[in-house]
Amino acid sequence: MSPKFKIYSVLFAVILLSGCATDLMGKKGSAMMAARYGDLEKHALEEVPDMAKSKTVKLFPLCMAYAKLKKYNKLFPCLDQVEVNVKNGDTNMVDIEQMEKDSPFMMGLAKMGSGMAGVSLEQDVSPYLYIMRAEAFMDIGEYGKAVEDAKRGIAAKPKQWNLEKWHEINTLGALTLAYALGGDREKAFAHAKQMEAISTSYPHGLLAIDKHVWLAKTYVALGEYQRALHFMEIKESFFDGFARGVADAMVGSSTRGESMWEFQMLPAEFLRYKCQFEVGKFKEAKAGYDELLKKSKIRDNGDIYWLILFDRGRIAEKEGDLKGAAGYYRQAVDVIEQQRSTINTETSKIGFVGDKQAVYRQLVAALFADRQYAAAFEYVERSKSRALVDMLAAKQDFAVVSGDPDKVKNLLAMASNAEIEAMLQGAVTEKPQTRSLVVSARQQLQGESPELASLINVSSLATSEIQALIPPDEALIEYYYNAPDLIAFVLTDKGLSAVRLDSGSLLESVRQYRKQLESANTVGYLDLSKQLYNQLLRPVVAQINVKKLIIVAHGPLHYLPFNALHDGQDYLIERYSLRMLPSASVLKYLRAEPVAKQGNLLAFGNPDLGNPQFDLAYAQDEAIAITKNRPQSKVLLRKDANETALRQYGGGFRYLHFATHGEFNADAPLKSALRLAKDEQSDGLLTVDKLYSIKLDADLVTLSACETGLGKIANGDDVVGLTRGFLYAGSRSIVASLWQVDDLATSYLMTRFYDNLQQTDKREALRQAQLDTRKKYAHPFYWAAFQITGSAQ
Repeated sequence: MSPKFKIYSVLFAVILLSGCATDLMGKKGSAMMAARYGDLEKHALEEVPDMAKSKTVKLFPLCMAYAKLKKYNKLFPCLDQVEVNVKNGDTNMVDIEQMEKDSPFMMGLAKMGSGMAGVSLEQDVSPYLYIMRAEAFMDIGEYGKAVEDAKRGIAAKPKQWNLEKWHEINTLGALTLAYALGGDREKAFAHAKQMEAISTSYPHGLLAIDKHVWLAKTYVALGEYQRALHFMEIKESFFDGFARGVADAMVGSSTRGESMWEFQMLPAEFLRYKCQFEVGKFKEAKAGYDELLKKSKIRDNGDIYWLILFDRGRIAEKEGDLKGAAGYYRQAVDVIEQQRSTINTETSKIGFVGDKQAVYRQLVAALFADRQYAAAFEYVERSKSRALVDMLAAKQDFAVVSGDPDKVKNLLAMASNAEIEAMLQGAVTEKPQTRSLVVSARQQLQGESPELASLINVSSLATSEIQALIPPDEALIEYYYNAPDLIAFVLTDKGLSAVRLDSGSLLESVRQYRKQLESANTVGYLDLSKQLYNQLLRPVVAQINVKKLIIVAHGPLHYLPFNALHDGQDYLIERYSLRMLPSASVLKYLRAEPVAKQGNLLAFGNPDLGNPQFDLAYAQDEAIAITKNRPQSKVLLRKDANETALRQYGGGFRYLHFATHGEFNADAPLKSALRLAKDEQSDGLLTVDKLYSIKLDADLVTLSACETGLGKIANGDDVVGLTRGFLYAGSRSIVASLWQVDDLATSYLMTRFYDNLQQTDKREALRQAQLDTRKKYAHPFYWAAFQITGSAQ
């Protein structure tokens, strides 16, 4: 048999079996070819009643569906079981028996082709298993694990000679991209050169697109857009195009106006136009993006769809079409807000993680430039809501703080239902019905438990609604910082104004000011305090004619003690009474009246952390002092100051006080925690994550803690994490510190604060306590760290 005849025979068999080695006919095959992955999951599940007892040929299509639908919680167990099967000798992934049932004629042709080529119809699943898992790890940012699985894929060499080239390109491609995304540029470049040297000339032309896409993704991840573009602009040969056409015809795709390769081609086409955009070929990128936007399937790929809309808006801006740009950005935001989680990404397909906050930034800037201040303000609020939804994306066990618990949990399950998620992530059929289910579930959840709904869906209030919630004697100042933009919005009961502020050296100024406040021995803090006042407040104070301020910080401003900013004559605390909010929309969820409680104050002081160096003697004295003369109050010290006690007693007291250590984690805000004593039921860490699963309904929570981990100036989620968590748990107000404060000064301040509470509201009680402390300890290190978040009543 001639080599050419042998190659054509292999091609004939491969076309019939598909490059993915799954049956072309039948329900599963049809669903896969049309990219209806929700249907593929449904049909595959019918054949997998028990994963542990299922053969690889039945499991692998289900794993593929989970991979395409980004159902990582189901994908990884599925792939783990396939790996167990492989170790037990069950390696074949081609369901020959089912194919013969579905289409005896097509199966006969496939056997004939494979017989002439001398290859088996069976295919080893091992390389596919590891590539799929590596891609999933890339999607969720676990690049080290992606590298390890790609290496396993390389080691799992196929037995069939006709798969050797496919295996070499795709396993090496996965490894190269994982190195690039993980930041190992040296290894990424080295493996990319190795990839470039692999020949895809005849008869391997069909693999050229695989090679070029892997290389393009890698160079995009490395920021080498010109090099990436080189590979994306290589044209396929006539033979390759002819082969694809034959394959389409044999499975009936072309008659439906769609190609069986389209699911592979769309990311590749997007990459080409993305690279053109990044290297300044805006005309070509615009034409390409506009063609992609005409394709119906692009709307089913949410993560690529919003990226196209975003870049299209940026092109419109470059053309001077500000309104057109805002239109594209609004569409991109709408697509983004249909999805709950950022972990559902297309990183492994396109070589980078899209920055969804960048869309909000561009939209806010465009609206501000067009003087649409109310719309800009609303999108600022939506951007903050999006950030919170992203932070909580993987969480499911929320406490139900309002509404009927059973009904709320059912609605939450409906909103997160697997079928709905499948449809949102790319299934084509039944989309109108599915979207109506999603909308219905979200609307019902919003009505039954609006606080919980705000944690899983992007939600914000209209400017007029927020305005109505602001008392006449207060003004709200909300900042929005995304370098180089720094905008301040001032909202009162009379109207909204906005001003662009000087953002120059803001991050460094905040960092240096914080450094000056970490010790009482510094002397340069006042100059920085004046500088930051001039930068952040002087441009807006003329619009404020009240003495009570609500501050909504953003980014590095979360680390800033606004009360200690100095106008040249006084500190801000001497002129104004301040309270903080994580977002303006939180006003809707603050209870007007406290819940009636039998207990008054429950204090946790100086918990036993198992190491004497963490003991806080003054914190123990503080906890005892503030409860001493308050009826119906309780103090828990040392080993008794534990999480179990909080869960057991916390709901029965009006005030909760924690005099302990706090740990803040800017990289993983949900792991920020208060440190309590360990016991048999708890690990001693009251994390932000746990707070969203607790219902406390306290009128006030005070975190009089020695804070650790706040030296890093990040996006502020670590600072606001605990306060926002306690707000969700039902607290009306939280008093917390921004840095580790002197034990003795804190004890004095807190004692004054609780004494003041008996005569005035919480905000003024804290303000007077800080002013009293300042008289005794002049440096802001002692008195400026504490701020109140939430209600001031």
